[in-house]
This record gives sequence, structure tokens and C-alpha cells, in this order.
Amino acid sequence: MTTDDSVSGARPRRATTADAAVVAQLLHDFNVEFSTPSPGPDALRSRLTLLLAGGDVVVLLVGEPASGLAVLSFRPNVWYEGPVAILDELYVSPDLRGRGLGSALLDASCDLLRDRACTLMETNVAGEDTGARRFYEARGFTNTEPNRTDPMLYYYREL
Repeated sequence: MTTDDSVSGARPRRATTADAAVVAQLLHDFNVEFSTPSPGPDALRSRLTLLLAGGDVVVLLVGEPASGLAVLSFRPNVWYEGPVAILDELYVSPDLRGRGLGSALLDASCDLLRDRACTLMETNVAGEDTGARRFYEARGFTNTEPNRTDPMLYYYREL
């Protein structure tokens, strides 16, 4: 287990294709913790190996061994000159929460976005997840539906 001293000084690093299995396991653990379906670590590892080789998806890892991650996707947007980033996932292992790892990941993500000339970071948070809402709002994120706690609506269609 990581000690408090090493956690407080932890610096996120960019994941490479060699980290695909670690990223896959963390994402799988995240989904299991929140009762969300997961295709499993093996399927995720295969996808991540391809995605991490490109530039449209970036994963930041924190801790040694890695105990937290931020998954960022980049896309062009008609409303902004530079690319827009979506913070797809931000996860820290439950036993290490409250030690600044999530903040370190978010700060490193913002630094990376500035380096890539991004002007906007988006993320989705369920209305009833008051802890996540407090986390993001304390770090300058604006809710498009202030004072609303009903679930956000996310529509999708598999093709």
C-alpha cells in the first residue's frame, strides 16, 4: 500500500500502450464499484492498446502502483477554436481517496489541455452524486443546471 507521504507528492504521468492492462483494470474496477456494466479488463486492454497509441485519447495515471486515472478524449468543436476535451473518467481507488490524488489528476489534465490549446473541458456527473458535484464545483467547473439534482439525461444509440 502507498504511504501518505508518497501519495501527497504523487505526480500524474501519461499512460503508454505498455500501461493498457493497468488502465483496463482500473476502469473495470471503477465500473464494478458503481454497478456499471464492463466488458472486462481483457476487452478494455485490447481497446486501450489501440487508443493509447493515437492522440485522441489520453490517460493520466497517478500512484505507484497506479491507483488512479483520468481518461481524456479530444475532439474538434464548431463553438471553439481549439479542440474540446471530455473528461470521460476520473477514478481513484477507494482506499486512497481524500488524499489529493483526484485533484492532482484534474490539475495535470488541465495542464495537458492548455498545452494542447484546448479551451474547454467537459464532464458528466449524475445529479444525485453530490460528492462528485462538490469536487468539480470546488475546482471551477460550472453546472449547466444549477440547483438541480435529477439525473442528467444522456442519449445514445449503438450502430
